[in-house]
Amino acid sequence: MMCAGMSLIFAQKKGDKISKVVTSEIKWWGHKVVKTVPTSHYGSLKLKSGKFTFDETVLVDGEFVIDMRSLMVADLSGEDQAKLTEELKGKNFFEVKKFPTAKFHLKKIIPLANSEYNSTIVGDITIKGIRKTISFPANAHITQFTVEIESSRFSLNRKDFRIFYQNSIKDYFIKDEMDIQFKLSTQKVDNERPR
Repeated sequence: MMCAGMSLIFAQKKGDKISKVVTSEIKWWGHKVVKTVPTSHYGSLKLKSGKFTFDETVLVDGEFVIDMRSLMVADLSGEDQAKLTEELKGKNFFEVKKFPTAKFHLKKIIPLANSEYNSTIVGDITIKGIRKTISFPANAHITQFTVEIESSRFSLNRKDFRIFYQNSIKDYFIKDEMDIQFKLSTQKVDNERPR
């Protein structure tokens, strides 16, 4: 296995090969201003689709679609779980009826001299139609046309994506940072196109 460090190209070329994501896991955490275990919530999301594009053996692109309707709260059960799930999917937070998916476009994998993580991932994330460039540490391994990535636990500012209570004092009790962590692996799809 090797870590890839390169700038990625957006456009597909003839002869591209696609590696589709076959296993994935996405976790999230949200916290109140007093960040303790009792004041934190956590859960999961599902990947709707994901792929890496190669030209010859060079990784040139990565595209991922997250199913926001799959958002699940894992630390509660019963009525409390249903209530918080509905609230997070509603108009004050992710508005999943209007924005059923979020997207991540991987742009760079940069080698990182770190004992815990071997790479920095750089890309554009789009949530509720708002795109922001982000970066985070990860362990990324590429072998021919297969890719494995396991990210660190990193933070996004929810207010960058208009995720907040409208005109409510409740919002002051929620930390702006929401944490994300994911891992995924791919399988090569033999789809070489004629030149």
